[in-house]
Amino acid sequence: MTALLASVRSHDEAWDAARAGADLIDLKEPNAGALGGLAIGDIARIVRELRARYPVKPISATIGDLPADALDEIAARVIEVSDTGVDYVKVGVTPGPAARRCLEQLANLPAAVVPVLLCDGGMDGELAALAASLGFVGVMFDTSAKDGSTLFDHVDSDTLARWLRLTRERGGMCGVAGSLGWAQLEQIRALAPDVA
Repeated sequence: MTALLASVRSHDEAWDAARAGADLIDLKEPNAGALGGLAIGDIARIVRELRARYPVKPISATIGDLPADALDEIAARVIEVSDTGVDYVKVGVTPGPAARRCLEQLANLPAAVVPVLLCDGGMDGELAALAASLGFVGVMFDTSAKDGSTLFDHVDSDTLARWLRLTRERGGMCGVAGSLGWAQLEQIRALAPDVA
């Protein structure tokens, strides 16, 4: 069964999503970019308060939109976000010259990192295979542009199915995002990702 991930940007939205039954609460600030990050203090406060009421509900948070070659900044931010007590730290990775090195570094950090492979205009299959092979707790497939197009406008279902299967075979959970809504429900059901 696919778990529902609800992205929220504030304490009130987090509470609303948790009460409404979202399976995973995802903390991010879309006004700061596709994977815009909240302030560390805000993440820590939301985590603390959600844990008091919903102790087993998983919580993820993004580190913010950083270029894949900003390796030191990415590593520092991953550790800061992880130290707030979230279950998963999400990091956007765009295909390009620095993507491979970024994934390799992320795999060696002492945090439960979920790389979010940004598929605008397609995805490098070798990069998706590398992400699946590095032992991450999970891999998400998403888009960075919030222009009305969805993940399925950039990557066909058969390709996504192959990447999701590969991620699962390597022991990671897999997820899809990217402006998904009711219109994509049948495609999501057919893929049966762990998280959407």
